[in-house]
Amino acid sequence: MFTHMATQRSVRRTWAIPRIHGKVFWESVLNNFDEDMWTEHFRMSRDTFEYVLELVRPSLVRKTTGWRKPLEPRLRLAVVLWWYATPSEYRTMSCLFGLGISTVCMLVRQVTYALKTTLCKRFICMPQGQHLQKTIDGFVARGYKMCAGAIDGCHISILRPHEDQAAYCNRKGWHSIVLQAVVDHNVCFTDVYVGWPGRSHDARVLANSPIYQMAEAQDGYLFPRDKSMVVNGVEVPIHLIGDAAYPLKKWLMKGFPNHQNLTLNQSHFNFCLSSARMVVENAFGCLKGRWRYLLKRNDVDINIVSDVVVACCILHNICELRKETYLHEWNTDHQCDVSAEATDRENNRLTDDVQAVRRALATLMS
Repeated sequence: MFTHMATQRSVRRTWAIPRIHGKVFWESVLNNFDEDMWTEHFRMSRDTFEYVLELVRPSLVRKTTGWRKPLEPRLRLAVVLWWYATPSEYRTMSCLFGLGISTVCMLVRQVTYALKTTLCKRFICMPQGQHLQKTIDGFVARGYKMCAGAIDGCHISILRPHEDQAAYCNRKGWHSIVLQAVVDHNVCFTDVYVGWPGRSHDARVLANSPIYQMAEAQDGYLFPRDKSMVVNGVEVPIHLIGDAAYPLKKWLMKGFPNHQNLTLNQSHFNFCLSSARMVVENAFGCLKGRWRYLLKRNDVDINIVSDVVVACCILHNICELRKETYLHEWNTDHQCDVSAEATDRENNRLTDDVQAVRRALATLMS
C-alpha cells in the first residue's frame, strides 16, 4: 500500500498547460505570412531573421532530455523580436504564442543575453582602418570634415524604481535611463553606453563612459593621430561632434556659443556641424520606430533594461547594414535630448589649444 501511494505522489500529470492555439498560430506565421506581413511584425525580412538566427542559434539551442521537448531556437527568437517590435505585455505574448508568462519572461532574458554577448562586439564598434576612412568621407559628403561620428543621448522609459526614484525622474517628469550613443554616417551605432539615471546631464554621463576615459587616456586622441590635419599651424584630429550640452574637447567638437555675435565662418561652421549631427537624431528615431518596446514604459526589471536596449541597437545595425526596409508609418516622436542645458559657460575655462582647433575647423570649412 505504501509503495502504491509513493508511486501515485511521484507521477506528475502535466508539465505544462496545453495551449494548442499557440502552436496553430506559430505554424500560421511560418507558413502563411508573406514578406510584408513578416516585416511588419518582426521589423525585418525573413532572410534577415534567418541570418540573425544562424548567428545566435548556438546560444539558443537547448538539450533534449527525457522530460519534455525544448522550444526550438526559431520560436525563441521570434517571440522576443515580436516583443521588441510591439508594446505587447508578457500576458499578451503568452496568449499569442501559447506559452506560459514565466516562459516568455525567461525567453526575453535568454535571447537578449545571447544577442548582446554574441553580436555586440561584432556589430557595434568604433570605426578603424578602411571603415574609419569611409566614415570620414561619409561625413565630408554631409558637409563636415574630419569627423568619425556624432554623439548624443536619449531617454528610455522605465517603471518607477523602488530606490532613488528622484534620480531616475528626468527633466520632463517621467522615469528613465539614459542611452548615450555614437552614430556613423550610415546611421549605425558605433558605441553605446546605457544605464545612467534619467536626471543625469549629458556631460556627466559622458565623463563616466569608457569612450571618454579612452580618449583622455590617449591625450585627447580618440582616433589614430596620423589621420590629423594641420590647418594654419593647428593640429586638427579626427573627432566626434555633439550638441551644446557636451564639453569641448580636441576629440569632441560642438558649435560656437553666442549665436548673435558670430562671424560668417563661425556661423557656417555651426550650420555644417548641426547638419552632420542629424545622423544621431535619425538613428534614435529609427531605433525607437522599429523596436517600439523602447517607446513605452518598460515593465521589466531595471537590471535588464540596459541589455534590451543594447540588443535593439545591435538589431538596428544589422537591419541598416542589410538595407532592410523602414516603413514610414513606424516613425514616431521620440525623446532624444537628455538635457537642453548647454555647457557653454565652461568656455572661460577651456584651454587655448582646444578653442584653436575649433577655430581651425571653422577656417577649413569656410
